[in-house]
Amino acid sequence: MSSTRVAAIDCGTNSIRLLVADVADDGTLSELDRRMEIVRLGQGVDRTGELAPEALARTLAATREYATVAGELGATRVRFVATSATRDARNRDEFVTGVRAALGVDPEVVTGQEEALLSFRGATSGSASAHPGPYLVVDLGGGSTELVLGTTTPEAAISMDVGSVRLTERHLRSDPPTAHEVEQARADVTAALDAASAVVPLGRTATLVGLAGSVTTVTAHALGLPAYRREAVNGTVLSVGEVLTACDDLLVRTREQRLALGFMHPGRADVIGAGALVWAQVVQRVRDAVAATGGELTQVVTSESDILDGIALSLAD
Repeated sequence: MSSTRVAAIDCGTNSIRLLVADVADDGTLSELDRRMEIVRLGQGVDRTGELAPEALARTLAATREYATVAGELGATRVRFVATSATRDARNRDEFVTGVRAALGVDPEVVTGQEEALLSFRGATSGSASAHPGPYLVVDLGGGSTELVLGTTTPEAAISMDVGSVRLTERHLRSDPPTAHEVEQARADVTAALDAASAVVPLGRTATLVGLAGSVTTVTAHALGLPAYRREAVNGTVLSVGEVLTACDDLLVRTREQRLALGFMHPGRADVIGAGALVWAQVVQRVRDAVAATGGELTQVVTSESDILDGIALSLAD
């Protein structure tokens, strides 16, 4: 069986990630290198509408490093996908030019809908597929959160403009956040979920699958991991109560207290409270929607296979 060696790059609001892998003709993905850096590309975008010069510099430096890795490993196809922060920025042409110079390909500034489809493909190619559909795949990023429902293919999807970086900058400015700040942030998420539920039938969910750094960090906290271990987090099944308890605890901690947790990435400590708040709101809303249809949602699946895996698989199409 033949395979294609690909390099997938996912550039979000908070982090930039690389996956170099061999994708076989049957869709099997064999990982060679996977890495992540917190670059905070979306720093201030919600307020200014532009990518900050220092954020651009950090992101392009990481892109040059990733180009070197992909070249050394012999990747023959490369795809660079940029999401929420870049969609919202007036000066994204500067970003496009820098990525092209570093990598030799143009970044694709994808729509929220395309982001959701790639996330669904990645998630359902991994451990989530061991559970029954329909799946509601939730990709909780720094600038946006994607919801996509489907079993073998996506049937309904939406991108909400709520994420860990966006909500932190907009509302959660105190350390720890005040009750008023939390109330304002929750109101934003509630309004976004009200609109989303008109597009995506949340009550049809059989398996709720959470992706990306906020969700995996909440999961590591619920598991009590002394250090982050991808293999321990991937495929974890938690009760709804365990998820909500972990979210509430991270939200009320100070940045210093979060940094003391062995699994916490230093670049995520200041925004994980907002990420946990969004994840708790989503889990509660889906649980209640399923209950309203006569069903019951008792558990949540965490997947380390996400949009990055979806991008890699798309390169072999």
